[in-house]
Amino acid sequence: MNAFLARVLEQKRDEIAAGRRIRPESLLRERCAAMPPCRDFAGALTAGPDRIIAEVKKRSPSVPRFRRQEDPSELARLYEDAGAAALSLVTDRVNFGTGPGDVRPMRTASTLPLVAKDFVIDEWQLLALRAAGADAVLLIARLLPADLLAGLHGAATDLGLATLVECHDEEDVDAAAAAGARLIGINNRDLDSFTVSLATSRRLLPALPDGCVGVVESGIAGREEIVELQDLGARAFLIGGSLLQSDDPAGLLRELSGADGDGPEVAS
Repeated sequence: MNAFLARVLEQKRDEIAAGRRIRPESLLRERCAAMPPCRDFAGALTAGPDRIIAEVKKRSPSVPRFRRQEDPSELARLYEDAGAAALSLVTDRVNFGTGPGDVRPMRTASTLPLVAKDFVIDEWQLLALRAAGADAVLLIARLLPADLLAGLHGAATDLGLATLVECHDEEDVDAAAAAGARLIGINNRDLDSFTVSLATSRRLLPALPDGCVGVVESGIAGREEIVELQDLGARAFLIGGSLLQSDDPAGLLRELSGADGDGPEVAS
């Protein structure tokens, strides 16, 4: 594990400890019970071809500041108008500039389901994200022992949250499937080196277990890559950096989804 991930995990432990003192689990469970049903994140990704999850964040470990710095709710409206299937919000404000407080404004601004992406290591985080209004959460197989991954997946399901279980290699995929994951994200970014290679998706997509929905994460810059990976079994694509660095994110989103009528067609 590299220094960044080690630091983030220590940060998360501190956040959870502080959060429990302010909002104990019993309070969060009461708030979750009063929440309306989650929007159908899994259904949004399987309703047809060219399903794009458009991401919001202000920065990343490899990009100190993305070009798009609009309010997250403004980007949510823009993404929906441009044809996104769902929204992604990174809820790690220290490292990515956006946090749980941005969930509700984004959901108010858009009718799309929203996945909260964080470094989840404890059930308290699931409760906090559900209470904030998230419809789905990210679980990173690489960071979680198999029993904890399965436990968090089950706890999220009990709360009504969909789970997108992120994988980077065959061992991760096996752990995700064993935990009961239906939505498997293939992260083309290596969490140790931060290098990006679509070879990861090319290798893992054909090997996904039956019944699992393959979601490609990271490294998508053009329509041709989407067409290629759909041919290998990808059902949806989580795209952040390309949109957030674009002068025209709405136009790029329409181009990536094939809505502008240009580029290769994908059979439905």
